[in-house]
Parts: sequence; structure tokens; C-alpha cells
Amino acid sequence: MSKSEFEFFAVEQVGWVPIPGKVPGLYERILARDPETGIATRMLRFMPGTDTSANGTLVHDFWEEVYILEGDLHDLALNQTFGAGMYACRPPGMRHGPWKSEKGCTTFEVRYSDD
Repeated sequence: MSKSEFEFFAVEQVGWVPIPGKVPGLYERILARDPETGIATRMLRFMPGTDTSANGTLVHDFWEEVYILEGDLHDLALNQTFGAGMYACRPPGMRHGPWKSEKGCTTFEVRYSDD
């Protein structure tokens, strides 16, 4: 199976949903999802002051491309801050994070598998 087909629509039609877990202040807006794999295209929102240290460093078994739409993220492991207009492409197995966002941040993410 794969993601559903959609023609253009206003993303505001899809609500922000809190991400369950140890980190308050993280919300996602799922734009498309593969129901079999769970791999999704989404927007991710960090509320001001969000710190993902409780999640530790992340590693995925899928590709992840991230574009920062607004705000900024500080990578605590790299001690670098990335802002609006910046892009990352992470292959499966790449370690990243944890993150902190003082002012808040919104990203657009595309995730996919090699399969």
C-alpha cells in the first residue's frame, strides 16, 4: 500500500495533534500517511521552549527530509542552531537530535522507505 492520493487542499483543514510521549510541546499535522508502514508526510511544530532531550538521540529506519518553515531549532548534540529556509536529508540510521527551540519552530517533513 502507499499514501493516499490528494489534490491540492489547504493544510489548515488538518488539525495539529499533540505527539504522545515524554516531551510536551510537540505537535504534528499529518498530511499523508501509508497505513501499512506508518511513514508519513507531516508538519511538525515545536512550541516555544520545547526541549526533546527526554527522547534522546533519534535514529529511523526510513529516509527523512526536513525543511524549516519558520522559527529555529538548536541541535543539542552538535551545538548548532538551524533556522527558517534550512533543509536536511537523513538516510536510514542517521543519528540526530535532541533539539531545543526557544522561540518555537515549524517544519515540513517527508518520510519514505527504500522499499
